[in-house]
Amino acid sequence: MDKSKQMLPLTEAFYYILVTLCGEPAHGYGMMQEVERMSGGRLKLGAGTLYTALNTLQGKGLIEPHPGAEGADARRKVYAITGVGREVLAAEVGRLEELLVVGRLALNGGD
Repeated sequence: MDKSKQMLPLTEAFYYILVTLCGEPAHGYGMMQEVERMSGGRLKLGAGTLYTALNTLQGKGLIEPHPGAEGADARRKVYAITGVGREVLAAEVGRLEELLVVGRLALNGGD
């Protein structure tokens, strides 16, 4: 089994954080807002949940601090997705697609 698949399944918070970082590096508050927007307001990450998730994702090598991105506000830590993070996200998208196909077939009477 490939290493990226060993990290699956991702929690919903981990998934959305990685998706958010695919576009460009972001700071915590910006990620919280983007996750809420992408989920249509269904998922609202609190600061504690977000920063625990960021520490875990960084520990697994899926995200990293973005160098030189502090700009005017050095208190804001900016994160970027890593190559491994993209691989894990791609593996999770594939896993979710498989779940959808199987579920749709079952609902439509197929096997």
